[in-house]
Amino acid sequence: FSKLQNWDSGGIYKQTREYNFSYFDELMHKRKSRIHYSSAKFLQLFCHLRMGTEGEQLTEQETAIYDRQIRVWGVDAQRRLSKSNVFVSGLRGTSVEFCKNIVLAGVGSLTLNDDRLVTEDLLFANFLTPPAENDFRGKSVAELCCDSLKDFNPMVSVSVEKGALSIFDADFFQKFDVVVVNCCSLLTKKSVNAKCRKLPKRVAFYSVECRDSCGEIFVDLQNYSYCKKKNEETIECKLHYPSFEEAIAVPWRSLPKRMSKLYYAMRVIERFEELEGRNPGETSVDDLPNVQKLRKELCEAHSLNESQIPDSLLRRLIASISEFPPVCAIVGGILGQEVIKAISGKGDPLKNFFFFDAMDGKGIIEDISNGKS
Repeated sequence: FSKLQNWDSGGIYKQTREYNFSYFDELMHKRKSRIHYSSAKFLQLFCHLRMGTEGEQLTEQETAIYDRQIRVWGVDAQRRLSKSNVFVSGLRGTSVEFCKNIVLAGVGSLTLNDDRLVTEDLLFANFLTPPAENDFRGKSVAELCCDSLKDFNPMVSVSVEKGALSIFDADFFQKFDVVVVNCCSLLTKKSVNAKCRKLPKRVAFYSVECRDSCGEIFVDLQNYSYCKKKNEETIECKLHYPSFEEAIAVPWRSLPKRMSKLYYAMRVIERFEELEGRNPGETSVDDLPNVQKLRKELCEAHSLNESQIPDSLLRRLIASISEFPPVCAIVGGILGQEVIKAISGKGDPLKNFFFFDAMDGKGIIEDISNGKS
């Protein structure tokens, strides 16, 4: 092994790091190549081992289990995933889809927070809960989901953190790399995001919410750097993200004319629930007249035409108290993809809102930033 290290001089190894073993795939499939197939496979293994010596390497079991995805995003990315710690609060249809995705991807640890006791009403859109009533009696949603997620991938440490999300201080979030909150109040979103930003290290913050057949994701990666290929060259890209509070404070009149109507509608309902002291999802179609009144006030304050927030959209968002499982699967999948990109440093990250509406089947990305972002 030491002789191979001296012999290599960084040449083949360098190409391996840059192209994630695609260099060897080309060698092994080109007949005119002067390197023998078995030799290429041996060199591939050598570079794999050498990459492991540069940091905490993957175990033999991890390499075997994650073999296919390693071929997609490389050993370095998988190692970052395996060392990452993720916190998720609010386990509903969308967030459990997300949890399933990142557990299968192989994060280091996943901490769940949801103290609600399991009832039949909470089983809808949550495929992690068993159908037998005796299996969930007396358990919290987090405890029940924890048991199921451990079966998906025993190599991932899945645990439960009890307590209301609002009581955790900034130091609590220090031990995580990613914080995801699902279906929480406007005040809680602002508070948790602000706590993540106070920390000396960067903690990625995500907020996700699905109402009826619509979904929204907010992303705050703070100051984020990543690499991408452009014209056969690898370039470094830097992005600056606003906080959730900064993003929603951007005056509506300054936003693009073709801004997603779902953005405005979500802000109206979010504000209505805050003023009424209600939890997300506690509005109903009976509240529509008051929601429309608030819409008018907000549109006048922001110089926005009320037609940008149709009655039909507001009605859909407040009429159904349950999530739509197909939308949960789509939005949860997008969220999982974005978190994996942020942890691994592979691919262009989403900045900073994503909206999905099953009525037209479109997913829309909107960059809503203040003048400094």
